[in-house]
Formats: sequence, structure tokens, C-alpha cells
Amino acid sequence: MKKIMCIGAHPDDCDLTFGGTAIKLAKAGHTVQFVSVTDGRSGHHVMETQELIDTRHREAEEAKKRLGIDSYLVLDNWDAYLTTDIKTREGLMKAIRTFAPDIILTHRPNDYHPDHRNTAILVQDCSYLVRVPKFLPDVPVTDVMPVIYYLCDDFMKPLPIDPEIVVDIDDVIDAKLYALDAFASQLYEWLPWITGDTREIPTAQSERIEFLHSTYSGSWAQTANRFRDKLIEKYGAVRGAQIKYAEAFEACEYGGNHDMEMEKTLFTF
Repeated sequence: MKKIMCIGAHPDDCDLTFGGTAIKLAKAGHTVQFVSVTDGRSGHHVMETQELIDTRHREAEEAKKRLGIDSYLVLDNWDAYLTTDIKTREGLMKAIRTFAPDIILTHRPNDYHPDHRNTAILVQDCSYLVRVPKFLPDVPVTDVMPVIYYLCDDFMKPLPIDPEIVVDIDDVIDAKLYALDAFASQLYEWLPWITGDTREIPTAQSERIEFLHSTYSGSWAQTANRFRDKLIEKYGAVRGAQIKYAEAFEACEYGGNHDMEMEKTLFTF
């Protein structure tokens, strides 16, 4: 069994891009941890700061339960103020060494959000130093150099993502949406406000999940269509052509050396 750590900038980042695969990995017996590098304090137009921080912690804990993963760690760095200074690197390094993952997933460094970009850089900065004993000497180094993957995104410059791993999430799409539903302050309040979405937000959970489906499933469908050839290669011509929703991950050159045959087997469900 493997230990998999997904490192996102904010509570809900890992859920949106890795939630379906995380559910499958957890069900298969692997240990999965989500990490939010920031505390979510800036992502609301009404709620006061401490109330928002507490809310995001509660939402992450509820999402953890719904996903069936082992832990959801929210670090105390300020949302929208994230930098790549040494103190922040030390905090993330402590989280990585404590969990000691075999695999890390995170954002790519070309992204619209500065917290996403800086999270990617922080992971890159930690990727070699994770095995350097004299950096943060009070936290023991890991026995294994983790391999790193990038989470899928739509950015085309300087280069579009080119994933080695594409996962069918059709059978867990409802479970993924149910986990996302835990982030009420983010997905039903803040994001509709900041994006100018004027649709009425439903109150019943079933209708809210349908709201999430209409808002976000198109992105996962786009991933499936974008990498249809890789789905067919992995799942065969019939099933590969029928898959509606997918998550995709690109091997990063930082961190440990990839054993792609073994890793592709890990992500075969």
C-alpha cells in the first residue's frame, strides 16, 4: 500500500482536481492525505476572518469524512498572502516529512492564482530538501524520495499539461460531488459571488449537488474528451470511448524518479 499526499493551495483545491481518484485510492486501501497550504481566510465577501478560518477547517474535516480519506490538513498560512519564503517552506516540509508520502500531487507553477503558483514552487523547493537532514533538522527526513505529479488544469502557456495518468471517475462522480458539497462557504457563497454567477443557490442538498454538477462536471468531461486517446489506451476501445468524466495527472521532473509502469498500475482501478 502507498501513501499519497495531495497538496493544494486552498481547502477544496484537491477535492476539485483529485477527489474522484482519492476516493478510489482510499477504497483500495492506500493512505491518502489532503493538504491545504493556506487557511482560506480571504475567500469570502461577507464572513469575518476568524469565522471563515473556522468554517473552512470544519468544511475540510467534513469533506475528509465524505471522501473516506485519512486526513485533511489545513496549514495556517494566510490565504491570498502565500509566499515562498523559508518559514513557509519549513512549514510545508514539516507536513511532508511527517506524513512521508510515496506520491505527492500539486498544482502546476503556471496558474491564474498566486497561491496556486506559490504552492507549486514550495513543493518544488521541498522536493530535494526533503531528504537533506540539516534542513529543518528537528524533523527527521523521509526514507523515500516521493515522486511528484501535477494536477490537471486548462492553461495552455507556456505548455499545456501532458498527463501520463488519466483516471475514469464515472463510478465515483456522485461521491465526489457529495464531498464538494461540504464546502458550502466556498462553492455556494464565495465562488458564485466572485465569478458573478447570478443563479439562485438551492437549499436542499440534492438540488445543491445538482448545482455543483452543472457548474463543475463540464471541466471533468473536458478532461475525458481532451485525453480520450489515453483513456482508450488504458481502458480499451469500448469503455474508453464511453467514459464521461476523468481526472488527469502529469509526472513532474522534481522529486523521485518515476517508475511509470508501477505508477500506472497503482492508478488502475
